[in-house]
Amino acid sequence: MIGSDCLSACLSVNRSPFLESLAWALKQVYSHHDVTMCNNSQVISRHDRLHNSPPPDNKLMKETFDLRHDLVDLNGKIIIVTGGNRGTGLATVKHLAQAGATVYMAARNEAKAMEAIEKLNTEGLQPGNGQVKWLKLDLSDPREAKRAAEVFLEKEKRLDVLINNAGVLSGPFEKNTDGLSTMVVVNYISPYVFTRTLIPLLTATANEVGSDVRIINLASIAHRFTPSIVRFSQIEDLNVEYRGRIMSGFLRYAHSKLLNIIWTRALQKYFDAASPPIPIVAMAIHPGGVDTFSHTWPLPWFWKPIVALAISDPEHGSYTSVFAAAAKVVRDEKDKYKGAYLDNKPVGKIEVPSKAARDDELADDLRRLTEDLLRSLNI
Repeated sequence: MIGSDCLSACLSVNRSPFLESLAWALKQVYSHHDVTMCNNSQVISRHDRLHNSPPPDNKLMKETFDLRHDLVDLNGKIIIVTGGNRGTGLATVKHLAQAGATVYMAARNEAKAMEAIEKLNTEGLQPGNGQVKWLKLDLSDPREAKRAAEVFLEKEKRLDVLINNAGVLSGPFEKNTDGLSTMVVVNYISPYVFTRTLIPLLTATANEVGSDVRIINLASIAHRFTPSIVRFSQIEDLNVEYRGRIMSGFLRYAHSKLLNIIWTRALQKYFDAASPPIPIVAMAIHPGGVDTFSHTWPLPWFWKPIVALAISDPEHGSYTSVFAAAAKVVRDEKDKYKGAYLDNKPVGKIEVPSKAARDDELADDLRRLTEDLLRSLNI
């Protein structure tokens, strides 16, 4: 029985953006089958690969997520959504603003952000809803990420929710002028710096009576495909290239999403260990496969309905982010969701991430390596 890696590998030999995207889509389609990995004629069952420990004891959750009734009142709340000018990020911004929040759309391109905000104002928001503002954020350089956070601190006196939504899915392996993988910078290091700079304001807000402060990092089920040898003892451990491996771009993406989950757990550990504990809930989420790319493929009219069999549209793909940011159940059962990894089926289901993602020693090593790196860059 052929698994998704075998099928998608055949499509990714030439590493073109179209074929890599199609390969990724096929992974999503086959992720629900019993067999999902094929490597050198070795077939690994989905259970053995993805569920190396018992699932958590979840209560029976509703199969549907109701935006009208399941969210807390967001009037007066301030939220940041990075990369919120398109796709699931834009849908997330819309839902949270409709619930009453002031939402900062943190994105690099002002023209595209303002176009998205104008579209929301004319098509997505009604009188009595919240508002959407633009915050310039360039994640390609952690120094710019810090500067963006500092600009926000000058504008606002509270921050209730931070959603680190922005990221890159694929691309050739490249290093920036600091000698760092560009994917790791955008998907992990810059969000780390952006968040770290905002933690004092998040903490101050969390200490207010009746607060409900949350940090959401977008991860992916793809983290489970990270090759088994993971370590964080030197900078090059962040610059994994997976040269010579089939679908090396996908593996780099998976590795970056593993970093997000490990970082999220380390964040929660930091909040809980403070004296007194800081009442912030940090969560990593898998939003599900979301179709933000099939319209760019050749013959999009042919591929879109096929991709839709297993992949959500951005509107529904945003639901896990919105759940993590504003669901009443998270407010009511904070301890249950602290440091949790949430899945999208059903929306908000607490799932067990990979063994590496749960490794406390790896988390300590990653935090130490990241902080040492930032000190060397004077950030």
